[in-house]
Amino acid sequence: MSKKHVVVIGLGGVGGYFGFKISQNNKTFQQYIISFIARGETYKKVKEEGLTLISTEHRHNTTQPNEVYENISDLVNPDLVLICVKEYDLERVCEELKEVINEHTVLLPMMNGADIYDRIRKIIPDHVILPSCIYVASHIKEKGVVEHKGSAGKIILGKDPQHPSEDISWIITMLETSHIDFEFKDNPLTDIWTKFTFIASFGLVTALHNSSIGKVCTDSLQNNEAKEIMKEIQSIAKKKDIHLDENIVEKTFEKASTFPYETPTSLQLDINSGKENSELELFAGAIIRYGSESDIEVPYTRKIYEAIKAKLQ
Repeated sequence: MSKKHVVVIGLGGVGGYFGFKISQNNKTFQQYIISFIARGETYKKVKEEGLTLISTEHRHNTTQPNEVYENISDLVNPDLVLICVKEYDLERVCEELKEVINEHTVLLPMMNGADIYDRIRKIIPDHVILPSCIYVASHIKEKGVVEHKGSAGKIILGKDPQHPSEDISWIITMLETSHIDFEFKDNPLTDIWTKFTFIASFGLVTALHNSSIGKVCTDSLQNNEAKEIMKEIQSIAKKKDIHLDENIVEKTFEKASTFPYETPTSLQLDINSGKENSELELFAGAIIRYGSESDIEVPYTRKIYEAIKAKLQ
């Protein structure tokens, strides 16, 4: 039997961390063909010197996959594609993937957001897509170098609701042998939407006020805005038959209180540094769109969305 071809698209904090672990394990056992896709300077650096991960989890911190490509169009017969790009690149990547995947290719988006599965499904209607959410504290230190801090990164993933009986046992085995912390669930949507409740509410409010997670917890105006966004998400989830904890608002604030007071959010950093692209559509855009589809009003999200857009002009 030929070796499975595993592709990691995007070597940022997420793709760099998990891609490193998969490639590093494969160096020893040679069970798979591992390909990385990166652009520009990152492509050159990794092609020449390998991918470096700075983490207490690994003594040997540089790995070389079987192949490094700059273009998705160079891929041949991928069996599994880990999509680890920024959300605003998702549609472009999927359009390119459409041209190179075969009928058996499985897609694993390594991205946090409530609408990721639906957006991929619109472009790639028939393939197996495994819904997931990611927990990892890692970032690009420099081109081709990713730094990881804190506890081990974790993936929560589950069956494709469109292909629930598909055998993906080899993917589970690959995650296990790569020493990746993961949970496989029949229905991971509760986990995905629970995480989305946190990142969307705190991301939007911190971005609007250029504040911190701690400030949102303690300032009465920001606290209320975050709370109302959470309630809007909760209402949409209920209409979509996604079961969130009935105390999701309180539990989200409890989680937030465990972060250092000055902790920023990625959306806040992007919006207030004037970065061209951001997660605004991933958070507010998704809530507004799902609200419209579900006939649920989302006035707080809509108001903050418009205020942030005005800020960017």
